[in-house]
Formats: sequence, C-alpha cells, structure tokens
Amino acid sequence: PQAASARTDVRDCSTDPPYLPPTATNTTVRLAALRDTMRSHGVHAYIVPSTDAHMSEYIAERDARLGWLTGFTGSAGTGVVTQDKAALWTDSRYWTQAERQLDCNWELQRTTWIESIGLWILEEVPVGGNISLDPFLFSIDTWNSYSQALHGSGRTLVPIETNLVDQVWGDERPPSPSSTIYSLLEAFTGSSWQEKVAGIRQQMEQHVRRPTAVLLSGLEETAWLFNLRGDDIPYNPVFYSYTLLTNTSISLFVDKRRLSVEAQGSLQAGCPGPLCVELQEYGQARAHLHRYAQGNVTIWLGTEYTTYGLYGVIPQEKLLEDSYSPVMMAKAVKNAKEQELLRAAHLRDAVAVIQYLLWLEKTVPQGQVDEFSGAQHIDMLRRAQEHSRGPSFQSISASG
Repeated sequence: PQAASARTDVRDCSTDPPYLPPTATNTTVRLAALRDTMRSHGVHAYIVPSTDAHMSEYIAERDARLGWLTGFTGSAGTGVVTQDKAALWTDSRYWTQAERQLDCNWELQRTTWIESIGLWILEEVPVGGNISLDPFLFSIDTWNSYSQALHGSGRTLVPIETNLVDQVWGDERPPSPSSTIYSLLEAFTGSSWQEKVAGIRQQMEQHVRRPTAVLLSGLEETAWLFNLRGDDIPYNPVFYSYTLLTNTSISLFVDKRRLSVEAQGSLQAGCPGPLCVELQEYGQARAHLHRYAQGNVTIWLGTEYTTYGLYGVIPQEKLLEDSYSPVMMAKAVKNAKEQELLRAAHLRDAVAVIQYLLWLEKTVPQGQVDEFSGAQHIDMLRRAQEHSRGPSFQSISASG
C-alpha cells in the first residue's frame, strides 16, 4: 500500500534540517535570553504555567507567558526550561495544535501529570540543582504537588518573586489594561454591595474560629462583592484586583485611576466607617497582607483561587482554609431577583439562537455559509439583543 503523504501542517524534527510549518514560532532567541536570566539567578530549571495570578480560567494577553515563550496558544499547558532542554506538557485536546505551533527547541510531553513533570526535571537537573517558579502563578495545591514530586531528591524548589519570563519579554509585553471599571446599575444586582459585605461579616462572626478577615483573590469574587465590572480578560466581565475584608475595614487593591466616577462614589459613600472601601494600589496586596498578618488575626481564604505567593505570607496558625471563600459560596446561591435576571437573559439569548437556526435553514442549502461565518453571524444576532455585553466564550461551531 502507498504510504500516506507526510502531513505538511505539523513539524518534523527528525529531518535535517527539520521541517517547520508556517504556523510554528521561532523561539531560539527567547530561550537563549531566558537561559541567561536563569543563569544569573542560579536557576537550573524554570517552570512556566499557563495561568495568571488569580487562577483565572481565561487569561489576558499580558499573562500569556507560556504562549509568548513557546508559540503554543492552547488554554492549558506547562513549560519547563533547563540550560539545554525545553519541554511542554499539555492534554490531548492540544497535541495537534502543539505540533503545528512549536519549533524543534521544544519536546512535546503528551500528559499533564505533575508527577511526570517532576520525573523529567529529576532526569534533567543534577542533584544540588535549583528548580524555580513564580509563586504568584501557582495555586497552593500545585506548589505542594511540585514540592512533593521533588521531596528528598536533593534538588531545591526556589520561589522567585521576579517573573523571569516577564524580564525577558520586556517592553514587548502587552501593557496593563486601562479601560474603565464601572458599577452595575441597581436594576442588574440582586443586592447592594453593602448588604453583601454585611452578609459575609455575619458569616465571619458565626464561624467557630471567628476569623478577623477574608482574603479574595478570584477576580469574580471582588467583581461580585462590589457590583463592579470590567473587561481586562476576554469573555469575562472582571478586572485585576484583590480584596481584604475585615470586621471593621475593607481594602480593595485595584488601579484606582480606572474606576468610573460613579464606581468610586459608590465605594466611598460610607467613608470614614466600617462600610468605607479604602482603595489601595493593586501591586500592594502582598505587602499589606504581610503587615496585617503580623497582628492577632485569623485570615479566611479559598485555596482554589489563592496563589502560593500570597498564602506563604500568612503564618499557618493564622489561616482558616476552605476550598472556596465564603464570597465564592455566597455568589453561587442566587436570590429571587438574580434568578429572575438570569431567566430574562436566557430568554433574550434564546431569541438570538432561534433567529440563527432560521437563518441557517435558509442559507445552508444555498452553500453560502461555513462554520466560521456562521459563528460570526450568531455573535451579531446576540449583539443586537438589549443589554448584550458580548459572548461568554468564542463560538465553538462545527458541522458535518
């Protein structure tokens, strides 16, 4: 039987010179620069995740460090770079995409297990070597998994708070977002932010451990609590922020220049007092938390959204840990008004979908539509609906 023709849309690193499709990114210069930086920090292996500092499901361009370093743009993956090797781990959704986007500097590892990443590191890094990562990009659980994988191996896991990829990326790195953070109109909220804060403080009081503060790292937690919205991340109405809510004070860490006049007025109407939101710089969250944790305090947090970088600042005996913070849990339970708003939004969306199905019935037989133009059309129909703020993810559209 005739051999199938070699696929030209994926890389072939076995030939000399290797074959790279036009979709592959040349990463030689970036890797050389990263390795220089690693050497100056005494780092033998550097781990690069696909997450941001808030464990967001979607990330902004500014946080796409793995994408910039490797050329691979899938939503999930981990890269590890040593002085002479580089490898990418990702799941089966992305294997073909990785073979199209990676150049031959990268090995593709077809798994996502931290154990397998650990084994690879142990093979490539000699005893006495340092393995580093940015503690603000790893969840507590993930940090612990790496710690466990390297435990007793004679290699050291070293957190470095300066992100080495950012250093190399330099001025080419996309800027911080500058769009306006706005207040939701009262018509679209189930309760005022003051009521929500009072509810969380009540939970703190009733908890057997009587926590003095709740730390919020998930972007949707702060957005929900204060009835604020932004567009820092595609398809998500959130903005970069942290919140530290105590029994008597509220600190919101955010770029305050971006708050609309109404938003700032709403947050500071109760100043001074326990319902006054003190606005602090986004970059000050860690230092502020560190100072607060010196006192006679107990800090309640959700481990799923808190990074090891923030977690490590709080002494163990002052921590109250749940998988999700009380704000995340409260947000998950919709009151009657929120349920009514959800149903109304789904009705408007259903109208757009029905219009789309009718349009497809007419246009598909004429051979006038493909998956891509169809996806663009339904986006347009949704945008035409009242109160539309855009889709919640890029259309996934397939036929046949």
